[in-house]
Amino acid sequence: MKTNISSSAPSQLETDCLVVVVLDHSEKDKPAPAVECDDKAVREAAKDVIASGEVTGKPFETTLLHHPTGLKARRLLLVGGGKAKNFSAAELRKLAGAAVRTLKAKSVHSFAFASGGGNGVPSPFDAVRSIVEGAIIGDFDPGYYKSDRKEKDKEQKIDALTIVTSGDAKSLEAAMQAGRIVAESQNFTRDLVNEPSNLMTPNILAERAKKMAAEVGLKCEAYGADKIKQLKMGAFWGVAQGSDEPPALIVLRYEPTGAAKDVHLGLVGKGVTFDTGGISIKPADGMEKMKYDMAGAATMIGAMRAIALLKPKVKVTAIVCATENMPSGKAQKPGDVQIAMSGKSIEIINTDAEGRLILADGLCYARQLGCTHLVDAATLTGAVVVALGYVNAGIFASTDELYERFAKANQQAGEKMWRLPLDDEYKENLKSNIADMVNSGSRWGGAIFAAMFLKEFAEDTPWIHLDIAGTAWMEDSKPWIAKGPSGIALRSLVEFVKGWSA
Repeated sequence: MKTNISSSAPSQLETDCLVVVVLDHSEKDKPAPAVECDDKAVREAAKDVIASGEVTGKPFETTLLHHPTGLKARRLLLVGGGKAKNFSAAELRKLAGAAVRTLKAKSVHSFAFASGGGNGVPSPFDAVRSIVEGAIIGDFDPGYYKSDRKEKDKEQKIDALTIVTSGDAKSLEAAMQAGRIVAESQNFTRDLVNEPSNLMTPNILAERAKKMAAEVGLKCEAYGADKIKQLKMGAFWGVAQGSDEPPALIVLRYEPTGAAKDVHLGLVGKGVTFDTGGISIKPADGMEKMKYDMAGAATMIGAMRAIALLKPKVKVTAIVCATENMPSGKAQKPGDVQIAMSGKSIEIINTDAEGRLILADGLCYARQLGCTHLVDAATLTGAVVVALGYVNAGIFASTDELYERFAKANQQAGEKMWRLPLDDEYKENLKSNIADMVNSGSRWGGAIFAAMFLKEFAEDTPWIHLDIAGTAWMEDSKPWIAKGPSGIALRSLVEFVKGWSA
């Protein structure tokens, strides 16, 4: 999708469709919709349909007008953004995605989005970035293995987006490029997660990471079983040993000149390219979705792509532990004891609690490489879905200071996450009769137990854990995004890293 900026009056722009936001400015129940555009001709073109009560401004309400009077655009699409007092850049991002998905279905190939001018619309810089991000994210189609896809793509493809706004040209261009980088990196993450496991093995994931790194100027190393054993990553190898597919330890390095010497961020991702549960095998129903169990790894790889292109002045290393979790004659069994890289011993209670095992060694390796602050992301527990549903990802933080930093980035990114506790009382559940700890505990507080387990391997290094099990996969299509991989946490991670820039 080509993107560009125009300072023309929206009514004078020749385009297949002009998109404008309608917000509800009422303080009470009766809607008071208004078009967020300073162009009088656009407001006049929408006046009658708004007066009729058909347009209320409720979120994602779409009304398409053909041959709108006084406009050079062939169509006018009104997109509802909800209450004006609650409108934000995050909501605008979703509306841009909704506009793309609406127009694609109608075989519209190009459109213009008027970034606003009313009281509820964000600043020109934030608006441009949000519109570009939302449009590119909304354009992602997970069904590319369907046999009719090439022909359908010709019919339903957005070729060009023009953002109509005013302001400093250089600043707006920078906003557009930043939005493109982040959105394309999020779609890159979604593409990795979307691949079936026979086409996304650990080594294929490593090759995709290497290819991306070469394109954007990152250093990338990928190691196999010999290195994993050499590093004494017994927890990681315990999971990997049951599969015929070899594991991969992927290390991506971003080392800009001029970066602060005392900050080295470590991003650690769970890369289980297919999770059967191992000997503690999962039920067959829904197991096909377990290709998404490497979403944490994909998020870290995608985040590194964006970081390399945005060029913040801070050193970042991403570590991905990639493997399958399979049942076989070689697989680890409940009751086995594995020795992690840190030297801690782990009694395996449930082989389906495998993500925390590979992350344990990933966190330890990140500390060995000199990382001063850690963030891990993983589709780790079903328990976090019980706690937070499919709306919020779970955040755990070892220090309030690091949490506040991440929360600020999360708010800027517009992603929904919720902090859960790490009280010392939960540590009791980690106790084992024969080892330092068990890998699976009580049914209650399962997401917290997993986080407490990981905290043992982050040790004193400030650390954030993101449990994205309920949000990395969209169970249903939304107006702004297709069913399937979401790319959750990438935008927050990018904002978090930028916040450390020297």
